[in-house]
Amino acid sequence: MPDVVKPDMPQGCDVVVLLSGTGGNLQAMIDSFKDNSSPARIRAVISNRADAYGLERARNAGIETRVLDHTAYEGREAFDTALIELIDTFAPKLVVLAGFMRILTPGFVRHYHGRLLNIHPSLLPLYKGLHTHQRVLEAGDTLHGCSVHFVTEELDGGPLVVQAVISVELHDTPATLAQRVHTQEHLIYPLAIRWFAEGRLALIEQGASLNGQLLGPSGHVIQAT
Repeated sequence: MPDVVKPDMPQGCDVVVLLSGTGGNLQAMIDSFKDNSSPARIRAVISNRADAYGLERARNAGIETRVLDHTAYEGREAFDTALIELIDTFAPKLVVLAGFMRILTPGFVRHYHGRLLNIHPSLLPLYKGLHTHQRVLEAGDTLHGCSVHFVTEELDGGPLVVQAVISVELHDTPATLAQRVHTQEHLIYPLAIRWFAEGRLALIEQGASLNGQLLGPSGHVIQAT
């Protein structure tokens, strides 16, 4: 019996990227998906900051941009409601957070359940939140890395999709760790998006599933040491 081709594959998968800063991960996506054969297409880039350099990266690549200033809204709920309305004008199949420095409301997360990804600079569930590189050094850890995960209502707590692991060297500083972790982020985030666009990655009741198989608690692990 022939394989069933999922509807996402021939039409492609439209992606909306949310960011607040320089857009390093966005650039990695742009570079990874520039081939016309890529199943993923960045439909738009939205920022809550008009001065975010990631917007310039998007414009240089011919991608539509929008700015939605969170300070113009009274409260998180109002901003997220407006953000949902803006995102949905592009009808994306996937929304990705690429340094979007906002804590999302439960209503926003539920609206995009199963089609919202984030990347975090630690080996989750370790070091949720900020200053991960400094915290790794202070703890004396020998391993560090980054994680792509589905977003749920728990901050940095959704099912893991893929992790890249690096060794912590004696001479490392927060800056050197950040640089090496960013290199891995730029590899695994486009990879996870491509899996989703190809119909291979999904969020199911038990967790993240790749190629029809439930992923383990750490997701797919790549040793970059």
